[in-house]
Amino acid sequence: MPLPVRSLRLLPGLLACALLTACRATAPGPDAPRVADSSPVGDSSPVVFEDPDWVVDGHVTGDFVEGMGGWFMESAALRRGAPPAGVFVVAADGASAPPLGAHVRVTGPLRSVDGLRTMHPAHIETLPTPAPALPPARLTGAPQNWSELIGRRVRIDAPLTVSGQHERSRRGTLVASFDGRLYVPSEIAQPGAKAAMVQSANAHRRILLDDGRDDAPEDGAPWYLPETARALRNGSVLTGVEGIVDYRHGAWRLQLTAPVQVQPAPRPAPPVVEGDVRIAAFNLENLFNGNGRGRGFPTARGAETPAQYARQLEGLVATITALDIDVAALMELENDGYDARSSIAQLVDALNAAGPTRDWRFVGTGEGPGSDAIRVGLIYRDTRVRPQGDPATLGGGPFERSSRVPLAQAFVPVRDGQPDGADFSVVAVHFKSKGCGTAEGADRDIGDGQACWNATRTESAHRLLTWLETAPTGSNERVAVVGDFNAYAREDPLRLFYDTGWRDPFAGAAEPPHSFVFDGQAGRLDHALLSPALAERVAGAAKWHINADEPDDMREREASGPWRSSDHDPLVVGLKLRGR
Repeated sequence: MPLPVRSLRLLPGLLACALLTACRATAPGPDAPRVADSSPVGDSSPVVFEDPDWVVDGHVTGDFVEGMGGWFMESAALRRGAPPAGVFVVAADGASAPPLGAHVRVTGPLRSVDGLRTMHPAHIETLPTPAPALPPARLTGAPQNWSELIGRRVRIDAPLTVSGQHERSRRGTLVASFDGRLYVPSEIAQPGAKAAMVQSANAHRRILLDDGRDDAPEDGAPWYLPETARALRNGSVLTGVEGIVDYRHGAWRLQLTAPVQVQPAPRPAPPVVEGDVRIAAFNLENLFNGNGRGRGFPTARGAETPAQYARQLEGLVATITALDIDVAALMELENDGYDARSSIAQLVDALNAAGPTRDWRFVGTGEGPGSDAIRVGLIYRDTRVRPQGDPATLGGGPFERSSRVPLAQAFVPVRDGQPDGADFSVVAVHFKSKGCGTAEGADRDIGDGQACWNATRTESAHRLLTWLETAPTGSNERVAVVGDFNAYAREDPLRLFYDTGWRDPFAGAAEPPHSFVFDGQAGRLDHALLSPALAERVAGAAKWHINADEPDDMREREASGPWRSSDHDPLVVGLKLRGR
């Protein structure tokens, strides 16, 4: 966003010399060059000020010629109350930066580019008499106004939390934040004014850490991270952060000048969830298996090669096996039928091959559900639960054009092949995503924090609730609606459920739970909503943070294991249903 513009004052006589550490002359004549004022300048487009011949004295603070085409210098202002000024000097083709710490004088036009003083030098002179270099500005918390520090070297004396890594392997950047990680506003506050307050606070606490170049770092690992931090997770703590304040690509950032120290967040063990029946929900991030015979790659939405598919399948099997669950609702499953070559059949085969019991089965509906390229699915262990009656699906309305068709199935716990406890129903859902694309009318982003397609997701929730009242699986007493709602906890689709008595087993957690990280903010798109009768039987609930907090290239970096097997974290709810 453009920064406020403050005019540069061209001061006559000796006052001009007082603004920076040195001038060309003590009393400039009519043809003498002007000296840059220390006031911040800001305009989103480059602007040449009145006189093209500015003189700036200062010390070289950062060499970014290779990655950014220039270098930073910082000049002390002697005028009372004026802060030091940072300047980015564009390097001529083939030119290198002066040595770090060198005391230089640069002459040339001064421009404002996104608020950063930028010079295309006509002349650079290394001064023979060194002046003391300015120490970095010290920050113990987020500054009130980053623009006052633009171009300056800073050292952060407070811990920063890694909140996002989406562009770590693409541009060498991390989203970091003061005072802990960042949460999606509508995860913790009502949409509208309250969510806007959270968003404002997030913007104040957020800073990008940059490696000083726009292309991808070698091996996907920025130079400022230690070799041991390649599996760096969100929630890790960084200290000793030092760099130059910069604004580009629409965000405040630090162009780092030194490696950082890392206190890594540990990878969590599989959660132990109490209860005698455990239900999970897991978005598989487009599980497509080609033609089911080892060919047909790249696929329309999933793996590009057989090796990528094999690694994805291996990670999903490792995840589901470690969770020790009885029923799983799956999202983003290829909609390719139910024969032996289908994605769901081959996932179940892989699960059975990985364990001693070989008791995994899937719920088949003949075709679909729905006609979208992806669908929801249900899998279960037939030594622990047994389907009761036929599956049910809900089409039409938003489920015809955008949200995926829900799939419901009733189950009963079994022991030694015989019923052993209270029946329950699981409904797998996947509502329309937030991406704006072709959103029109009521589905446009109205700026309340719920993004696009909120009207469609809310209509999907309303239709689903109305359908569940008809007991499509034979009973509407003990029901779990689980899956990817593409809505955060305080948004309208979830509030419809809460307002009619449905319960969230994660409500009241000490810290906001999350299953997804977007743009450096964590929140829940994946939910388990329980009818009152089923909520009374909850024994425990957990999310296993194996994906959302991992770098998005970890699936390719590691040979096996659950890490980054998807972009969503799985959830598990434990229930007490067996016996009387």
